[in-house]
Amino acid sequence: MKLFIRDHLLYIVFQLIISLLVPILFWLDGYRGIGVSLYAIFLSLVLFSVFLIYRYITRKNFYQKLQNPMENLDSSLETTEGAPISGALDQLLRKQYRLYQTELLQGEERQGEHLLFMDRWVHQMKTPLSVIELTAQTLDEPESSSIREETERMRNGLNTVLYMARLRTVEEDFHIKQVKLAKLIHEVNKENKRFYIRHEVYPQFKEERPGITVETDEKWLFFLITQLVHNAVKYSVGKKNYLVISIYERDREAVLEVRDFGVGIPVVDQKRIFNKFYTGENGRKYRESTGMGLYLVKEVAEKLEHRIELESEVGEGTTIRLIFSETQNLTSM
Repeated sequence: MKLFIRDHLLYIVFQLIISLLVPILFWLDGYRGIGVSLYAIFLSLVLFSVFLIYRYITRKNFYQKLQNPMENLDSSLETTEGAPISGALDQLLRKQYRLYQTELLQGEERQGEHLLFMDRWVHQMKTPLSVIELTAQTLDEPESSSIREETERMRNGLNTVLYMARLRTVEEDFHIKQVKLAKLIHEVNKENKRFYIRHEVYPQFKEERPGITVETDEKWLFFLITQLVHNAVKYSVGKKNYLVISIYERDREAVLEVRDFGVGIPVVDQKRIFNKFYTGENGRKYRESTGMGLYLVKEVAEKLEHRIELESEVGEGTTIRLIFSETQNLTSM
């Protein structure tokens, strides 16, 4: 209704001016029939009101469609019976919808091709890295360790690129099943054994009770834990030589906790460390930081419907928890 009034405001003002102008002209011409003039004004206003009412009724759906936001794209295909302008709007929206669908399909095809290329490229790059690592084993120290350190850093970077490329279609890649947290953590520690040794920071594992099992995607959870562990190790070097990985239950929810005793995160950075490309004060000191690790952790955790908690104090360390809801914690059932 408001849109209709705004659209016809000029008509209303024009009609009022005409209704007053005609009697004034008769008055100036010497005609003094006030009653007839008032009746003429009243009659013109009534006829104009009838015109506006008819126009509003025939165009009601049209104005509602313009004023109300669409709930989804298919809403643009709904027809609005009434005036020719309504039909013209419907035709325009149908053409726009078809154009959008065409461009969307083309965009999805390009994205699929890009993802396929990134997937193949990352796997192709891992082969020469493995060859370099094998070659490095034949070299003397410290050259051998330095080369293997750099190749491992490249491998981690390639994995981050791959997971980042898959992030937009991450739901399609999920395979939800029962996962024993203790077993998965042992696999993460085994995979990162050389990483721990090189940085001289070692994991301590604490399990409140054995057999805590959750419903999640094992591959993506492995990636999340690895990212948290790498951050904990990186910011613990020179401070403490250990970190603590714990699993326990809290209020019938399973909790996976990674705690380090390193530099800690300043309060001003704690609300932004999960933002894309945000490195914060610590990231500027440690040049390896890309600002993507915790962003990926947050995005994937939310899509898996796991919650994240962060506690940190400068100089004391950081604790990050992955929380699995009561429905995901199979141990409590």
